[in-house]
Amino acid sequence: MIYLKLFFEFFKTGLFAVGGGLATLPFLEEIAQKTGWFTHAELANMLAVSESSPGPIGVNMATYVGYATGCLQGSHFLGVLGAIIATLGLITPSIIIILIVAAILKNFRDNRYVNAAFYGLRPASTGLVAAAGMGVVLMSLLNRELFAATGSILDLFQWKAIALAAVILVLTRWVKPTKKLHPIVFIAFSAVIGIIFHFGGV
Repeated sequence: MIYLKLFFEFFKTGLFAVGGGLATLPFLEEIAQKTGWFTHAELANMLAVSESSPGPIGVNMATYVGYATGCLQGSHFLGVLGAIIATLGLITPSIIIILIVAAILKNFRDNRYVNAAFYGLRPASTGLVAAAGMGVVLMSLLNRELFAATGSILDLFQWKAIALAAVILVLTRWVKPTKKLHPIVFIAFSAVIGIIFHFGGV
């Protein structure tokens, strides 16, 4: 049943997450709350690994979540199976929709209703990506779970993450020698800092 649920949850995510990989994040947060397969802190780690890895972030996240969830069932093989099923669940809606669109769009390319529908998807996509971006900021800089447990305002903020974000902001916006560096340099730098200073309890 866990694998059917994995497929269903990621099929639903793939069907409605319009706007690319980051648009899957609100759906993943909902999955975390609903199923308990992973915590928000674990989701933040998954996001960091997925962003740093080659390939589409949405697919990387689905593979990661599927693997982690499958491993909870008791073995590496079940983790691989979970990764495959979650990934298939995410990409299946896109494959179906692309096949349908490819079959019929040629006949309706100049149809004003079709054009209006595509135009209407733009604000939905923008909203999902904006919500995902805000979610990433909150997930990275705040520790809501620890704050809920202790009630201390000092526990709400992830001070090391805030300091690193400030340094990256300065380096990418106002320091001339570094502001034109490729983003992969800052991703690698942040990964090394996270390992050295034990971000997220690594």
